[in-house]
Amino acid sequence: MSTNCVFCKIISGDIPGHIVYQDDLVVAIEDINPQAPHHYLLVPKKHIATTLDLSEGDETWLGHLYLVAGNIAKEKGFAEEGFRVVNNCNAAAGQTVWHIHFHLLGGREMSWPPG
Repeated sequence: MSTNCVFCKIISGDIPGHIVYQDDLVVAIEDINPQAPHHYLLVPKKHIATTLDLSEGDETWLGHLYLVAGNIAKEKGFAEEGFRVVNNCNAAAGQTVWHIHFHLLGGREMSWPPG
């Protein structure tokens, strides 16, 4: 855990976050600036700054995170119409919090390319 990281503070309970799912590996919270009717952030409980900082052994929680994304989409009722899972790595890609996380978006038509 990082003492300056907003996601680490949500995970530890030091600051509030609207948690929609959590287990031993990941936490899913509602995005405070949603870009779709359904917009959740899937955050590993292990502090890793960016995708470039992944290491051997991270495959377990990363694969689990995608299972969680699908389960949330099913539970919230937007799985069948489709959804997107996005990870931004570094500032030019739009990363603003330096704790790896994945955006789960659904409930609207998605365009391509995304931005």
